[in-house]
Amino acid sequence: MKTEGLRKKLIAFVCSHCSLSGADSAGVKGLQYPPDVRVVRLTCSGQVNEILILEALRSGADGVIIFGCPDNDCHYKVGSKIAKRRVEKLRSMLPALGMDAERVRFVQVAGSEGEKFAEAINEMAEKIEELGPSPLKGG
Repeated sequence: MKTEGLRKKLIAFVCSHCSLSGADSAGVKGLQYPPDVRVVRLTCSGQVNEILILEALRSGADGVIIFGCPDNDCHYKVGSKIAKRRVEKLRSMLPALGMDAERVRFVQVAGSEGEKFAEAINEMAEKIEELGPSPLKGG
């Protein structure tokens, strides 16, 4: 369902180590991504859990993307692995809630990967545009 002029709301939970540096790298390189993305800085992507993601979707987000460090470069050693596992678990449950699993993604971005950061945001924004508003949006 493509909705012209849809004002999508995308939340990006970003690890303050590698992934935030990747976001900075995207900015320094002048790479573009939609201005309606809300970046939430975390100490570690391992802080993100299923409840936090579902609450973001219920509270108005149409999609959630979590950025973590590459497995071999995680400041906390296992934070990215924990986040990846939680996101995979939630994605498997989303269809039971009437939601497309593509509304939630996990991406690993190193500090030098500004292109990958911007590309992931742009791909997610396109997917949310295609899917339309989140069916979980409440009050």
